[in-house]
Amino acid sequence: MADVIFLSASVPDPKRAPKYAATADSVAITTAVSAFVHVVLGRRILVWGGHPAITPMIWNIAQEMSIDYGRWIRLYQSRFFQDEFPEDNERFQNVTYTTGISGDRERSLLLMREAMFSENAFTAGVFIGGMAGIVSEFELFRQLQPKAVVVPIVSTGGAVLEVAERLGGITPDLEDDLDYVALLHRHLGISVREERYRQPEDQPAEVEQRYWKHPSS
Repeated sequence: MADVIFLSASVPDPKRAPKYAATADSVAITTAVSAFVHVVLGRRILVWGGHPAITPMIWNIAQEMSIDYGRWIRLYQSRFFQDEFPEDNERFQNVTYTTGISGDRERSLLLMREAMFSENAFTAGVFIGGMAGIVSEFELFRQLQPKAVVVPIVSTGGAVLEVAERLGGITPDLEDDLDYVALLHRHLGISVREERYRQPEDQPAEVEQRYWKHPSS
């Protein structure tokens, strides 16, 4: 079965989170999310907690690929936000809805995150931009998935700066390398030679067998 990678990303709202919005680069966040999807989709299973700014971005990229995106994606959403669900939720065909606790946003989010991190075995988690929720996801992810690689893309700003601080040291390229496609290939250990597969079941277990082969070889 294909490896599973977690994405935590959002564009900070200046009204709700002025502290994080002050350092965030919305263009960099959008570019990094796009790069992440291009590197991962069809090669690894992608899991994230639905975010109204991020879910449509992932859908727009996914529909351009010749893959069964419903099999490569696992989207988690708390019913606490059911009045705000983006239409794109239904398009992914693989959404897990968790219990929403009336009047308790944070507890509802915690239940969703606990489900995400207990129902999947992650090899890595990528953190981009974000507000306080990204820090909360990072702490729980690190607790429940201690063996997973953590990739905070610091150049996108926002709450990911705090994630990097809590890690206690990161490689310099996460701060200054704006070639996000190359950066993610490197940190996620996904070769540029890997083919994309329509479904996870089509992907060979051995990584070397996934590599693109020249027609003459």
